[in-house]
Amino acid sequence: METIHQVPLFARKNAAYAGAAFCCLLWGSAYPAIKSGYEIFQIAVDDIPSKIVFAGYRFFFAGLLLLLLALAQRRPLARLSSRQFGQLALLGATQTSLQYVFFYIGLAFTTGVKGSIMNATGTFFSVLLAHFIYQNDKLSYNKTLGCVMGFVGVMVVNLNSGLMDFSFSLMGDGFVILAAFILSASTLYGKRISQTIDPMVMTGYQLGFGGVVLAVGGYVFGGELTVHGPSSVAILGYLTLLSSVAFALWSILLKYNRVGMIAPFNFLIPVSGALLSAIFLGENILELKYAVALALVCSGIWWVNKVARKSD
Repeated sequence: METIHQVPLFARKNAAYAGAAFCCLLWGSAYPAIKSGYEIFQIAVDDIPSKIVFAGYRFFFAGLLLLLLALAQRRPLARLSSRQFGQLALLGATQTSLQYVFFYIGLAFTTGVKGSIMNATGTFFSVLLAHFIYQNDKLSYNKTLGCVMGFVGVMVVNLNSGLMDFSFSLMGDGFVILAAFILSASTLYGKRISQTIDPMVMTGYQLGFGGVVLAVGGYVFGGELTVHGPSSVAILGYLTLLSSVAFALWSILLKYNRVGMIAPFNFLIPVSGALLSAIFLGENILELKYAVALALVCSGIWWVNKVARKSD
């Protein structure tokens, strides 16, 4: 469990905001890192099973790293009931396995810039789901306005040169949005579990279990992963650290703060994801539709966060 000094730290607004922003910056960097990983491991665009194997190793190692760290800190790894282990297995199967099956496939059929903006819908899914789950996190006019603006931004990014020419790929954009919904729903479930299980232990088990399911599933359907020099180890190592640090910190933040206070910081994901994709992948970010879409998404989340700042 967290020490007495950690609890008030993550419960304070400034520390919570800084932690949430750091997590979202890390997640934003995942877009170019994953697509670079496909190239480094020489995974073809249509080789979906190998992409799943790649994801499986990433999350298995991330979960193992967190559990080793928790063991070193003498956190309760084994003092869990069969019901709690079942909850962790369900969380891993949804938040890691199912979500990333759709995410990895979707990212393979869209650009990093576009995918990062599409994935921002997760913020609005979190707000909408929280309305039905938590009595103190209901929708308001500003929250509704923010959600509408965000979804309009997602529509704008799919427009081609003609305003009536709507470009939407089910395997690409659709799967990224579906992954965002699954993540939002499973994150709320994880928030409930974290009230009775140490967040680091919870994250370690769910990442490890989900990673094993992904890797085994990928291999069953013919996937493989071949190391091609130090760059392969480096990119997998970075993605492993990214997952372990970001997911563990995010779970702790959600344990001590309301969803409506933390979720809006996801606006940094499409911003950092788009910028980093442009820098490292050479993708075009100068199109007007990207600027308009980012402005709408960020403005929408600002409206949601405006309510959260007043009420938290």
